[in-house]
Amino acid sequence: MEVPRGQVLHNITGHNSIINALAVNQDDVLVAGGDNGGIHLFDWKSGHNFQTLETIAQPGSLESERGIFAASFDLSGSRLITGEADKTIKIWKEDPDATPESHPVNWQPPRERKRY
Repeated sequence: MEVPRGQVLHNITGHNSIINALAVNQDDVLVAGGDNGGIHLFDWKSGHNFQTLETIAQPGSLESERGIFAASFDLSGSRLITGEADKTIKIWKEDPDATPESHPVNWQPPRERKRY
């Protein structure tokens, strides 16, 4: 949403659960955490979902307790901190071995603009 005029810029889709937590870092990475334990990472300007993670419930917890209730990036913007339904706080870090060759992003922007 563009705040001064209150216009929706675009919808970001791809999550198939209730979204409880959102966070954006200085690299324009938008993280959405849902009720089903799914963590989706988007380029927030284009809406492209470039990575999907799934949290694991703590031993002794039910599978239904995988929900993400809070998300925030640390000051460096490279670590994600989540508060989860299984009463845990998890810290996620970047994969230091990832390269464009090992994790390619094959994405083309949509050719047509949609009006919402």
